[in-house]
Amino acid sequence: MKAVRFFGHKDVRVVNDLEKPVPKGDEVLLKIGGAGVCHSDLHIIDEGTVVGTVFTLGHENAGWIEEIGENVEGYKKGDAVLVYGQWGCGHCKPCQQSKENYCDHQSEQAYGGGLGLDGGMSEYMLVPSSRLLVPIFDLDPVIAAPLTDAALTPYSAIKRSLPKLMADEYVVVIGVGGLGHVALQILREICGAEIIACDVTEDKLAFAKELGAAFTINSKDVDAAEQIQKITGIKKAKVVLDFVGATSTIDLGTKIVSLDGDLTIVGLGGGHYQYSMNGLPFGVSMTNPYWGSRTELMEVVGLARQKKIHIEIEKHKLDDANEVYERMRQGKIKGRAVLIP
Repeated sequence: MKAVRFFGHKDVRVVNDLEKPVPKGDEVLLKIGGAGVCHSDLHIIDEGTVVGTVFTLGHENAGWIEEIGENVEGYKKGDAVLVYGQWGCGHCKPCQQSKENYCDHQSEQAYGGGLGLDGGMSEYMLVPSSRLLVPIFDLDPVIAAPLTDAALTPYSAIKRSLPKLMADEYVVVIGVGGLGHVALQILREICGAEIIACDVTEDKLAFAKELGAAFTINSKDVDAAEQIQKITGIKKAKVVLDFVGATSTIDLGTKIVSLDGDLTIVGLGGGHYQYSMNGLPFGVSMTNPYWGSRTELMEVVGLARQKKIHIEIEKHKLDDANEVYERMRQGKIKGRAVLIP
């Protein structure tokens, strides 16, 4: 079967000689409908965050059940499902709470399919346990695949701060990319706070307006923080969601977050923050959440089925994987790219 394989630093190849897996026990074989292309893949490909192993890329996956192991219950051939991307041990306390993204044994094992183990940029994908599947019912797997990260990650980050996102507060979204453009939709649907969106290009700021942002600011402007404070007033923004994670965006966040606010850094931009007593307002929580839980992914599916969120996607063939990654490096992907076998 055909697959997009990672062979080492900057070495990604499309191969045609993999054997179709056969599931056993609680394993499930999925016929892939779509596999999302995520910026995290570039950290693996270009920066070597996963080393010493060859595997199939793709951690945003959806498709139809092709075959099940003898111990699988509750699923049958043809069921449309998502694959929850973070694979924990399944037994520790966080895993039992559906938070496999914070599995106690994360440092001892590969993170999941497409992140050290075989993922879904392939014709078929072997999922090690049926507990990692989430039904999508009438959703198209091609459209739904990016929900597993591009929607789940911002949803979980927003949910952490939901009690602070009241109608008399402001929330700032920095970065209107693959995750940020979904965050704007989620905020629009589940909270009352006024939304301010920041990005460095005018087309993405216009896109943010379409998605529900009340205000837009070009974060390249030297006075971006002052522009935001003119909107928020002295109270500043109760929640700042940074989907870039560069030093410049973290610095912007520290200037605009309010007392007892949340500064949540989701993006993997490699930024740094030098803590000082007067660097942040008192009471601020600075966090770096990682994906979300399986139950939160079920909630995300609910939002998508109600048509409250929609991921802007580009469709591409598996053979185009390297071209898509190059366009991603250049910042030319709008929303999310999805590879279709």
